Amino acid sequence: MMKESFETIRMEGDDLILLDQRRLPSSMEYIRAKTVDDVYRAIKDMAVRGAPLIGSTAGYGVYFAAKESRSKEEFLKKCTFLASARPTAVNLMWAVDRMKRTAFEYDFSLEKLLKEADRIKEEDIETNHALSIYGSSLLEKGSTVLTHCNAGALATSGWGTALGVIKQAFLDGRIKHVYADETRPRLQGARLTAFELVDFKIPSTLIPDSVAATLIRDKRIDAIIVGADRIALNGDTANKIGTFSLSVVAKAYGVPMYIAAPISTIDFNTRSGKDIPIEERDKSEVIDPLDNGMLIAPEGMDVYNPSFDVTPHENITAIITEKGIIEEPFEENIRKLKECCCSHT
Repeated sequence: MMKESFETIRMEGDDLILLDQRRLPSSMEYIRAKTVDDVYRAIKDMAVRGAPLIGSTAGYGVYFAAKESRSKEEFLKKCTFLASARPTAVNLMWAVDRMKRTAFEYDFSLEKLLKEADRIKEEDIETNHALSIYGSSLLEKGSTVLTHCNAGALATSGWGTALGVIKQAFLDGRIKHVYADETRPRLQGARLTAFELVDFKIPSTLIPDSVAATLIRDKRIDAIIVGADRIALNGDTANKIGTFSLSVVAKAYGVPMYIAAPISTIDFNTRSGKDIPIEERDKSEVIDPLDNGMLIAPEGMDVYNPSFDVTPHENITAIITEKGIIEEPFEENIRKLKECCCSHT
C-alpha cells in the first residue's frame, strides 16, 4: 500500500514531535512539545490542525498534564485548558475525556496514559483506512472530484479522511482527477492538500474557491468529498468555512456531497448545527494570510473571520465513517450508530 512521505506526529523520548504545518509547502519543519502549554499552543496557533490530528495531539497533551500535576485538581485544570484550544473540533474534547477516564481508571499511571495516547494515534490511522474503503465504493470509475480545505494525512495521524477516500479511490481506479479549492483565508487547500496530491502523484488542479461553482454548473464535478470538525446528531456538519456554500451549489445541480469523518467526530450530545460553537479567529489571518507582513488589506479594516460554517444535513448525500455509510434519515441512523458504538459517546 502506498504511503505518504511524511509523518505528522510521533513521540521521541519524552518529547512530542509535530510537523509544523504553518511552514508547508515551503519547508518541512518539526516542533518539539514537552508540556501542556506547548501542546495547547501548537493546536491554538494551527501548527497542528485537522480534527483527528488535534485529537491525537491532545492525547499526548493529557499525558503531559499527568506528568506535570501534583494533584487531581491541577490535572483537571490543565485538561480543561487544553480542551479550550479549538472549541469547534469535537475530537479535541473526545480525546481529552478518553485520556481522563484512563487516568482515573489506572490511578494516573504514566505508562498506561502513554499507551492510551499511542492507541488513539494508531486507531486514527486504522480508522482512516477503513472509512476510505467505504468511501471509495461510492464513486463511479473515472470520477472527477472536488475537495475543500485539507482532510488528508496532514489533518490526521496518517492517511486522511476525505483525502484518504480520494487516495483510496485513485488506487482503485475510481478517480481520474481532483480539483482542490485554495481554501481561504489560511490556504490549507493550496498549501496542504495540493502538497499531498503532488506527493501522492494524483492528477489534480488547484482552483480559487470562487471557481468551484462554475465547475459544478458546467458538470465537470462528479462528487464533492470533504472532512468534518463536528457532526451533530441530526447530521448537520461543521467544516471549514466555505463548505456550506459548496453544498448549496452542489444540491442545486445534483452533485453528491459526501462528508468523510471518524465516529469520534460525531457529537452525540449536540442535537443540531445550531448548537455547534463556531470559532472566530484573528483578523490577521485575512489581512496577512501568509503571516509575512505583506498585507492584502489595510490594518484598520474590520474583519469577520469564522473558521467554520455548518452544512445542514439536507444538503449532505452521505456521511462516510469507519463503520460504514450513513444516509438519510441521518438522526435515526446516527442514533443506531450510537447504540452499537457507545464507547465513543
